[in-house]
Amino acid sequence: MSVLAAERIKLFSTRSPWWCSGSAIVIVVGFTALLAGTSPAEAGPLPFDLIGSFVQLGLMIVLVMAAVSVTTEYRFSTIRTTFQAVPNRTLLLLAKAAVVALVAAVVGLVAAFGAWGAAVLLAPTGSLALDSPDRWRALLGAGLVFAVAAVLAVAVGILLRQTAGAVALLLVWALLAENLVRLIPNVGEEIQRWMPFVNADHFLTAGVGDEVEAASSMPFGPWGSLAYFAAIAAGMLVAALVVANRRDA
Repeated sequence: MSVLAAERIKLFSTRSPWWCSGSAIVIVVGFTALLAGTSPAEAGPLPFDLIGSFVQLGLMIVLVMAAVSVTTEYRFSTIRTTFQAVPNRTLLLLAKAAVVALVAAVVGLVAAFGAWGAAVLLAPTGSLALDSPDRWRALLGAGLVFAVAAVLAVAVGILLRQTAGAVALLLVWALLAENLVRLIPNVGEEIQRWMPFVNADHFLTAGVGDEVEAASSMPFGPWGSLAYFAAIAAGMLVAALVVANRRDA
C-alpha cells in the first residue's frame, strides 16, 4: 500500500496528469456538446454512437498521459532513486501501472457520462436514452477501455523510456497503422480485425450504431474483444517488467 501511495503522490505532483486528464474530459464533453448544440433539427435525432467517436479522442490523450508518467522518470533519471527506494522493480512498476490505470478509468467514466449528459441536455429529442445493455456498456465500458489502454501505454513507456518515441508509437499505431493495415491486398481486413484498438473500439460500439455488418466480421463479441485487448496489454506489461529487471536503470 505504501508503494501505491507513493506512486499516487508522485503522479499528481506533476502537471502533466492534471492537464491530460482535464484535456481529455474537456475535449470529449466539449466536442459532443458543440455538435449536439449546433445540430439542425432537420438532420434528425442525434445518434447515440456520436458520443463514442469523441471518446476515442479522449483515449488518445490518456495514452499520452500514461506513457509520460513513466518516461518522465527516465528522462530526469529519477527512476534510479525510485529503484533504490523500492528494489523490487516488478512491484514498483505494477503499482505505477495500477495507479495510472485507476486514474484513466475515472477519466474515461467522467468523459463518457459527461458527454452523454451534455448531449441529452442540448439535444433532448435525440435517440440517447440508456434503454439497452449495449448503451450502458458504451458508457461504463469507457472506464475499462481507458484503464487497459493506460496499462498498455505504461508498458510501452517502460520499454522505450523516451517520451517522444513512446508517444509517437502509441498515437501512430492507434490512429494510423491500424487503419492503414486494411489497405494490404487480400489479407488487410483479416489482419485489421485482430488489431488491439480496433477490438477496444468494437467493445464500446458494438450494438450501439448501425454498423452491424462490420461488427459481425470481428473475431469476438464485445466482451471477448475487451478480453483480447486486455490480454495484449497484459502481455506487453509482462514483457516490459522482464526488460526492466534485466537492464540498468
